[in-house]
Amino acid sequence: MVCPETSSDEPLTPAGRLFLQPETDVVIHCIIRGKNPADMDAIKSAIKSSLMVQHPRFCSLLVRDKNGFEHWRKTPIDIDQHVIVVNNRLDKSGNFIDETQGSTTTEEDDEAAVNQYVADLSVSSPLSTDKPLWELHVLPAHKCAVFRIHHSLGDGISLMSMLMANCRRTDDAEALPKMVPDKKTVIKGEKGRDWFWLVGVLWWFLKIVVFTLLFSVEFVLRSLLVSDEKTAITGGDGVELWPRKLATAKFLLDDMKLVKRAVPDTTINDVLLGMVSSGFSRYLDHRTPNALHEGLRITGVAMVNIRPQPGLQDLSKLMKSNTKARWGNKFGVILIPVYYHKGSNDPLEYLKRAKATVDKKKHSLEAYFSYKIGDLVMSLLGPKVAL
Repeated sequence: MVCPETSSDEPLTPAGRLFLQPETDVVIHCIIRGKNPADMDAIKSAIKSSLMVQHPRFCSLLVRDKNGFEHWRKTPIDIDQHVIVVNNRLDKSGNFIDETQGSTTTEEDDEAAVNQYVADLSVSSPLSTDKPLWELHVLPAHKCAVFRIHHSLGDGISLMSMLMANCRRTDDAEALPKMVPDKKTVIKGEKGRDWFWLVGVLWWFLKIVVFTLLFSVEFVLRSLLVSDEKTAITGGDGVELWPRKLATAKFLLDDMKLVKRAVPDTTINDVLLGMVSSGFSRYLDHRTPNALHEGLRITGVAMVNIRPQPGLQDLSKLMKSNTKARWGNKFGVILIPVYYHKGSNDPLEYLKRAKATVDKKKHSLEAYFSYKIGDLVMSLLGPKVAL
């Protein structure tokens, strides 16, 4: 939508402009499952009175001035334009089921149907710029809803913080969901051994300097010059338009904790990365046996929240313009290498390698470096060069 700029328009941030480019047009999909059938009147009433529609990003149109620069412009919200109801039941292929002929579905069938519905949305249904860039698709027959939000409106931390601020506890309808408090590590020196403490601090600082320098140089080289070898999971030209399949895998948290305890000082994230590494190796062994060399690298990326406060944020603080914990896209990127190991039968080896990698990343400022570089390139050269 091309419109003359007005004094009340707010320009997009560099990250917001990046997410609106055709090559990186990113829409976040959040699936919400419920126990009871959806009450549409109650849902619409809750949205109208929620903090979400009071937030400037959720009640603003995306407009472009005559020079092509994007701005946010306040507009009245029509809830009926944003809440889309799909009354028919879907099958595993995303097609409507004729329920007059009778059919029996299981929870797994419902899950597969919703997954396919979201997979189809992600390719065939971009968000319209004729209204603020969010939608809520309600599927009453499957007792779920799909929240669609354009990434230019905010990152995962911002959006999850807003979602949690609109939820209440089942045991107390007036209370916000309780979050697990962050663990704080306090370094203390022992009496008579302060020099040990000083050596530890110096060693910690040296590791930050070395790993930051190492990973920052690697980030630049892999962004500009170095690429991974092609494998069965490498996408081709136009991969963003290929048909998609969304699959859901469930893992018991108790099982993951059991694996976590098998290797000292590991985290759940280490276990997840180990599972991904093991899964890739097994998949590539199955698809292209004897075709890949040992130690082949597959580079993934992980988004890291770089706000001063880790974890979910206080929404009232996020919505203030004069706070460091601001709303929007405030994250950096770190490169996560995953290595192919032929015929490895010990899953814990993948966990140990994942832990070693993540431990080094935690001692670097790579995420801050990538954020600053991306912000600088976007501000000075624009999204075309940044891509």
